Amino acid sequence: MRFIPTRFHGVLDYVVGLIFIAAPWLFGFSDVNSATWVMVVAGILVLLQTVFTDFEVGLIHKVPMQSHLMVDFALGVILAVSPWLLNFDDQVYMPHLVGGVFSILASLTTHRKPSESYARRHATQDNVL
Repeated sequence: MRFIPTRFHGVLDYVVGLIFIAAPWLFGFSDVNSATWVMVVAGILVLLQTVFTDFEVGLIHKVPMQSHLMVDFALGVILAVSPWLLNFDDQVYMPHLVGGVFSILASLTTHRKPSESYARRHATQDNVL
């Protein structure tokens, strides 16, 4: 069941991307290098993908929304299992697991296409150019 509008998903992506980047210092695991880098890279990827996605809050409009959601799902799986894959689960795992599950759930519950008004407006702009 997909009930999250793409506009809300996009705004959430900007917030979550920044939280992922700040998480090692917010949650006190910045001394665990691999855990820090996984979370910071995940945050950067979320932000970059959001900037390039063709939806209401994207800036460059190159990545289709369905592709964005597939990457969100894959990133969520990788983030959720990273503590065990990279052997830092004995030091920290909860932020990665929660962030990964959140990303997976967001990918499965967000609409696959931007709103009709966005699609109409964007199609009109493409025809003008």
